[in-house]
Formats: sequence, C-alpha cells, structure tokens
Amino acid sequence: MIHSQRFAASVEGSFVVFLIGMRLNKPWKLHKWWPVARAMPRMLEELAARPDAGMLGGEMWFGRTTLMIQYWRSMEQLMAYARDRDATHLPAWRAFNRAVGTSGDVGIWHETYAASPGTYENIYVNMPSFGLGKVGSLHPATGARQSAEGRLRAGGPPP
Repeated sequence: MIHSQRFAASVEGSFVVFLIGMRLNKPWKLHKWWPVARAMPRMLEELAARPDAGMLGGEMWFGRTTLMIQYWRSMEQLMAYARDRDATHLPAWRAFNRAVGTSGDVGIWHETYAASPGTYENIYVNMPSFGLGKVGSLHPATGARQSAEGRLRAGGPPP
C-alpha cells in the first residue's frame, strides 16, 4: 500500500542501523561469490525464526554491490548474534575467510551505527512502509514534524 501522505517513522528507545553488503570483484568466479551470496538468506531465515535475537527487520538491494540495511534493537544483540557459535553467521564468516580471505575475488563490508531519540530523522512520501517506517511506527509529518529539523527535535513518537 502506497502512503501518499507525508510520514515520519520512530522507534521507541535506542536502536542500531547495520549496513552490510558484498561486492563481486571478479563476477566470473562464481565458485567464490555464490557461497557468500547464499549465506545471508540463511542468516535472515534464522533471525526471522528468533525474534528474541534482536533484529527488527531490513531491506535489501542486489547488483554487483549488494546492500542490506538492517535494524536491530541493540548493539549488544547484534554483537551477540555475530559471536554466537550455534548461529549461522560464525561458520559463514569462517568459510569466507578460508575460501576468499584477502584474495580480492569478493568484497564484503559492513557499517554499524547506534541511534537514539533526537539523533535521527526520516521522511516518507508516496512510499509503502519502508526501512525504519516498516520496523517502527509511522506518524504524519505535520506540525513540528514537517521539517527535518523539527523531526530531529521531536526525537521519538508523538506524545
């Protein structure tokens, strides 16, 4: 459903934005990048089955460079998942280092940001629920929320 009204999203309390992706530096080396590409869907399935792990949701784009934006409840939960010996991530990370390492065949990257009320803002116009608006709450971007500065000052859900 497309929301034609201007909306802003909020998440109660603090949260984490995790950007992660992969780049096909040598696309003809299918045997190098295909296992890396297959690892993320397995992790996402695992996390969907374990909402207590802390991942709130995300969005993904594909191309030579993939990009996934994930939203997590806390930095502690994201790091706990990354280190969990019983989860899918750690074996996939070790397999990447054994098979690809620093050969240059496949690039992987991530960036992690902590956000709290008053440190983020957003706007969605003519969009379906997307990104933070999909994992948080959508509110009409009216009154104080009409400008980016106002949304920053509002710093959370409307009273």
